[in-house]
This record gives sequence, C-alpha cells and structure tokens, in this order.
Amino acid sequence: MNIVCLDMEGVLVPEIWIAFAEEAGIPELKRTTRDEPDYDKLMNYRLNILREHGLGLKDVQATIGKIDPLPGAKEFLDELRSITQVIILSDTFLQFAQPLMKKLGYPTLFCNELVIGEDGMIDDFRMRCEKSKLTTVRGLQSIGFETIAAGDSFNDLGMIQASKAGFLFKSPESIQAEYPDVPAYEEFDELLDAIKKAL
Repeated sequence: MNIVCLDMEGVLVPEIWIAFAEEAGIPELKRTTRDEPDYDKLMNYRLNILREHGLGLKDVQATIGKIDPLPGAKEFLDELRSITQVIILSDTFLQFAQPLMKKLGYPTLFCNELVIGEDGMIDDFRMRCEKSKLTTVRGLQSIGFETIAAGDSFNDLGMIQASKAGFLFKSPESIQAEYPDVPAYEEFDELLDAIKKAL
C-alpha cells in the first residue's frame, strides 16, 4: 500500500510568505524554511513583524486569495490522485491553506492552525505535532503504508529520507548540493515519472 506525501508551498503553490512580503512591501518576511530550518523560530520572527506593522489574518488572506497554484500543479495532482493515495503535508495553517485547496480540487491536507485574537491579529500558532512531516510519515508507515515523499526545503528532508523513495522538487541549489544523494527535479512530468517508477 503506497501513499505519496507532498509538501505544498514551493511545490504545488508559490510561497505564501514571499507573496505577502512583496504585496505588503516588507522584505524581511521573505525568509522561508529554505533559509531558516527552525520553524518555530521562523514563525515567531514572522508574527513579530506582523505585529510591528499592525497586520492581521485578513491582510495575509487577501494576498492568498490572489495566489494561483504553480503552472501544471493541479494537473499533476489530479493524475497522481488517479493512480495512488496522496496527502499534502504542510507546515502552513488551515486559515491560509483553504483558498489554495479549493484551487487544487480539495486534496487531503494535514497542516497546522493559527490562534487568532478577537481583534483579528495572529496571536500564536499551534503545531499539529513536533517535526510534523516526519512524524506523519512514520505514523503512516506504522499503519501499513509505504511512503513516497517530495518537497523543496529543509523541513521536508526528514520525510524524504524516511520514505522508500524521496525527491527534491524545485529546491534551491544550496539544498541540492548539501544532499546530492536525493534525486532533484524541476518539472512536474519528471516528478510524476519518478513517483510512478517508485510505485
């Protein structure tokens, strides 16, 4: 029994925080898990910047509403879902991901939640579990699934390396250079072929 686990941002959709950083004119918010492996540290850094600028959930959601999946992402996902089970494992938050899931045809998503204050400000974030992608892949393996994983950032490497097949997709050259043993692809058809072979 196979199940494919895919990262969301950078793989299927553009990076939400980069899009928001550009829209809001706050370059400091362009930092992602490609730059900062410690996700808690990264999120606290982001929330502090939002507070400094008086920006809340609605401000971020307005930008997300304008984001479309990467070209070919929905077709790739549709074909993949027609041949095997797929879960999107993301460190993003339900309040951010919902409009994007609609554009991708509502695939299964495991992600985290934001804690929103009565004033609409993002007060905190609630992670599903520690090392959520690796923990989820290990959990799936414990109930009889063989996992195949793909992602683009440091926080995807755990699930990629723990799976029977794992791939980097649209990842920075610095990560590819650091992990030369992980096959790296740039195009959806290449990734689809690699996953089909692994199945």
